Formats: sequence, C-alpha cells, structure tokens
Amino acid sequence: MPPKLSKFQVLPWMAILSVATVSVTLANEFPAAGDASDRLPSFLEKHCIRCHGQDATEGDVDLTSIDRASLTQNADLTQQLTHVLDNREMPPEEEPQPTPEAREAMLELLNPILHEAVRNSSEHARSPIRRMNRFQYNNAVTDLFDLRCIVFTLPERTMRIHKGYFQPETGKMPETVTVGNRPLGKSQMIEPRLAGVAAFPQDLRAEHGFDNRGDHLSLSPLLMDEFLKLGQSITESPDFNRKRVGIWPTFFAPPADTSNIEGVIEQRLRPFLEKAFRQPVEEELLDRYVDFTFGHIERGHDFSTAMKSVASATISSPQFLYLYDRRSGAADSPGPEEVSDIELASRLSFFLWGSLPDQELMSLAKADRLNSPETLRQQADRMLHDRKLKRFCDSFPTQWLQLDRILSSVPNREQFPRFYYSKYRTSMHMMLEPLLLFETVLIEDLPITQLIDPDFTYRSPKLEFAYGPTGSWPEGKPMPGGGVGVLNFKRAPITDRRVGGIITNAAVMTMTSGPDRTQPITRGAWVAGVIFNDPPDPPPADVPTLPETSGEKEEALTLRQRLAAHRKRADCRGCHEQIDPLGFALENFDPVGQWREQYNNGASINPSGTLFREHSFSSVIEFKEAILADKNRFCRALAGHLLSFALGRELGPADELSLDAIVQAVGQEDYKMQTLIREIILSESFRTKS
Repeated sequence: MPPKLSKFQVLPWMAILSVATVSVTLANEFPAAGDASDRLPSFLEKHCIRCHGQDATEGDVDLTSIDRASLTQNADLTQQLTHVLDNREMPPEEEPQPTPEAREAMLELLNPILHEAVRNSSEHARSPIRRMNRFQYNNAVTDLFDLRCIVFTLPERTMRIHKGYFQPETGKMPETVTVGNRPLGKSQMIEPRLAGVAAFPQDLRAEHGFDNRGDHLSLSPLLMDEFLKLGQSITESPDFNRKRVGIWPTFFAPPADTSNIEGVIEQRLRPFLEKAFRQPVEEELLDRYVDFTFGHIERGHDFSTAMKSVASATISSPQFLYLYDRRSGAADSPGPEEVSDIELASRLSFFLWGSLPDQELMSLAKADRLNSPETLRQQADRMLHDRKLKRFCDSFPTQWLQLDRILSSVPNREQFPRFYYSKYRTSMHMMLEPLLLFETVLIEDLPITQLIDPDFTYRSPKLEFAYGPTGSWPEGKPMPGGGVGVLNFKRAPITDRRVGGIITNAAVMTMTSGPDRTQPITRGAWVAGVIFNDPPDPPPADVPTLPETSGEKEEALTLRQRLAAHRKRADCRGCHEQIDPLGFALENFDPVGQWREQYNNGASINPSGTLFREHSFSSVIEFKEAILADKNRFCRALAGHLLSFALGRELGPADELSLDAIVQAVGQEDYKMQTLIREIILSESFRTKS
C-alpha cells in the first residue's frame, strides 16, 4: 500500500477535485434542499425501509416514521442505528450500499442525536445491588484479617505464581517466569490455606460478560445460611491463629489492661467494621456489635473467642457481602449523579484489586478528596503498581478471553498426539501464554496493539514443541516432558507474525475447534465477541450443526464450501456475513494451533476475506493488520469490556458517550494500556450512578 500524503503535500487542484467529488456523491445520496435533519429520512428510505418498514420489520425494527425528533427520544434505537452503520453490518451485502462518504455523514449526524437522546432519557444503566462473588469474598476476607494464607482454593485463578515474578512496582516483567496452572494441575491446588474451610460454588461467567455481573449474583436464603456457616468455619479453623492472622495482636489478642474491656472492644471494632463495611460506622450499629461481643464475655467466653464470634458475624453480614450504590438525592431525579467518595473508593478497589479499599483510599474518601481527577489519577497509578493488581490479572483477562473453554477441549488423540504427553495435556501450557502477554502489556504499560500483533511472547519448551513448524524447537530434538508442578516460560521475540498475541495462540485455536476439525463459525463468533465486543445473536434453533466428519460427496470440498449452505438462509445470512470472514482468517491453524497450508483432502486453505466490508486481507498477518488499521475500534471494544467489568453490569447507550471520551484520550497517548485503565476510572460512567 503506498504511503499516505500529508494534507500539506496534496496539490491544491487535487484537493478541490476531492471536495467536488464528495459533494457530488452526497448530493446523489441526500436531497439538495433542507437542513441536515432531512438527510435522515432520505437515507433510511434508500437503504433501510425495504427491510425495516412497509411490509417488513426485520428484527422488530420499524423505521418508516423515524426522524431526528423521534430518535432524540429513543436512545436505544439511536445507539443501534449508529452501531450497525459504523460496523457496516447494515445494509446487508445484497442491498444497495451507501457510499463511504454518505455513511460517514450519517454517523456524524447520528452522533449528536445520540448525545441528546441520552440527556433526554430518564433510564440510565445502573449497577444493581449484588453480593461479592467467590473470588472477591476470598480476597476481602484475606485483606480484612491480613491473612498469611488463602481462605480456600480458587481453581478460577488460572495462574499460580512461583518465585514471585509479579512485581508491577518495577514496571518490568522478567525474562523467565516460573508459574503453575491451577485448573489443570492438582499439585497447584496445594498451598497454605485455612483448614476446614470449604468454598461455596464458583460463580458462573455471564454470557459475553464476567462473573461479577450484578444480575447474576443473587443471595438466596439457602446461600445466606451457607455464608453464616462459612464465616464461622473461617474463624474456627485451627489455622486461624496468631501465626496466620496478621491483625491478631491488635484485634484478637487480649488486652493487657482489662479494667475497661467494653471500651477496648469499641476501640478495636470501629476501624475493623469501617474496613469491612467500606464506610464510616454509625454509632447505633457500632453499639450493637459491641454489645454482642461483650455479651459473649459476660457469658464466660474468653476475649479472643468473643472477638472471633463478632468477626464471624461481620463477614456474614449483608453490609459486608453486598456491593451497592447508596441512594441519594430525589427519588425522581432525572439522569445520573456523582457517586460519593466512599462509593468511589469501593469501585476502585473492587475493579483493580477485587477487594476492600485500603486505608489510603478510605482516608481520602472520608475527607471528600478522592473524586478530584488529579487524585484519581494518582490513586490509579498507585494501585496499578501494587502487587494486589495480580488479582485483576487473575480475573479479567481469563474471562475476557474465555480461556475456561479450553478445559473441555479434547482433540482427537490419534490425529493430534502432540497435544498429549504422559497423562497430561498441552492445554496446561497453552492457557498461560496469552495471560503472560496480557500481564506484560499491563505492567510495562505497552500499547494495547501489542495484544493483537506483538513482537514478543512467553513460551515453555513444551509449548514451543507443540507449535510445530511455527515454533522454535530444534528439529529432531526429542519431545520434552514438562511436569505439572512448575512450568518455566521464557520471553522470546516473535520471528513469525503468524503466531503470538491474544488471537493467534494455541489456546484460542484449540478451544474454538472440535475434536476432529476446526470450527470457523465458533472462531469467528469468538473474534466478534472478544476482539470487537460485538457478539452475534444465537443461531435459530432449527439450524443443523455441521457434522464433525464429512461424507464421501463432501470430501473434496473445503470447509468454506461446506459452510456456504448456512448463508443461504435469510435469518442466518446477516450473522454469517459478519463472523465467517473472522473465522476463515484463522483457518490455517489446525484444531491444536499448528500451522497448515491445506486440508487433509489436499484442498488449499483460503483465509482471505474483508473486515467490516472495508479492509481486505489474504493472510492471517494481513488480518491482524486489518484489525489495527482502525485502532480506535479495538480500543473501544476493549474499553467496553473493561468498563463492564469495572461496573458489574451490561453497558447502555449512556455509556457510549463515556467510551467516545475514553477512546479519544487513549489514542492521544499512543494507546497505552495503563492510560486506558486510568481513563476508565476517570470516565463519567465510572464516576456516576443512576
């Protein structure tokens, strides 16, 4: 592709010709008379009404009577129109297409309408009241008691640290990291923890979301009873003692002076309850907890036992278990309002640390100083360089990339023997490669483009061998063993851009394949949902699945030809136009992520396609380049995932305005990862409530 000329290099006559060409094009699309509002009905009539009006209302969308005034009262529809036009999902391929200039003009028209519609709307997305998930509960109890062990084992923490490689304060990842894989190695579950404490069931990840979603985290009476038992089992564990509990000397140990035992209890409970409940404690509530504790002592319990009882009651209290925004202002107040500094402290800590605010956050919040943009930037920087950031890395990237899906991947052992060694699977190593990449981009504050097309990766010897021709394992060298206890991953430069990154790694290729063959539709849906934050709708219930093995007549066909049948159905065509090119771009990777040039039947693989009907590609390298040709699109998608994770809810039309501001700010800072997270925190969506 020839280099683009700057605006100062373009000859004046060419500039005039370009303006004239655009003017003629827009004149053909829009009426010559009238203001910008007249363009909307004309555009809809020409490109949309055939499917969304008159006798057809596909997707239950009728655009026959839509104008600017009606759109300013319907933020959801305005957002939907903006989305399908921007992603070039509409009009369908077989319908007359607007020119690029006309599409851009329509987007420029719709953007201020969306802003006005959001301002007019009385409905703004809000984070519902929700309990902590299992991961957050473990972290919060650990921090509250300053435990020198974990509460219970968490298989969802995919990576276990060995030799303390995770040091964000240094701003650098080591060349070699020693890690373990929790879900797939039993030895990784053996670590210091409280004996006799059993975890409650793992919270499931929401579809196209995360396991901290408020609408998924209810608290039934049965689960509430389990939390009561869990709190008691924690403080009654034989390991809950001076050796393991950091606050033991200042909270549980008997005081030297027992002349005013009730005063000692109050003095110790006030900061403890404030930390547990994430807010200053009202005197009435404090008195109830003091009376509860002192009553135990009066009934003959020793001081430490009484304090264990009140600690157990605290971590079973709804004020500890629930995360919620407190009501303030008028009940019928339209639009969002700023969260209080106390609420902001919890949003920050549960976003980046998955746990309670620390003393510095709470002190700033109580002084009403946290909401200052400058203070927020400083605190975000501090938290991003704290080792508790590992909790964010243990939670967000695994769920964002949906890596849990590899746990159920079982490639055909006869076809793919490299995937298996001894009684273990290479997936133990595969899962860690994209996670280590994410951690490095975050800790070293690299551009998020490194996630798509990086110049480095982390690999174990076993993983290098598993990659086959694209790996760097010396030819003829015997297969390495690779234990399950400790895995050594070494940082290495990417010499072949076909591999590496969060898309073209063995984990994603394996988990989006079946036992015998690749699944381009599954891969395409994964790319659409994860990379572009635009997951396709579920397929109609009566669409048959493609059989794993082909019949005699199909043996000579490529997979692309076999899947073409799905595109013939009108109710399938739209989604397949969106996801098929994304999946076939990765077709050179077999079901375990090894490179291939042709299918087993000898047919050549064709990975070519067009991204968003705009960027053509003929190889997986060009596919990566096509994604990064519009960095803002990927930045916006990742920002949307992060914002949803931070708020524990789905995003709504009002959040689109926050994403606009986030993407603009991040683009000005070379798309740095830490800048993206800071802008999430500074956004209106993060700092307001409905």
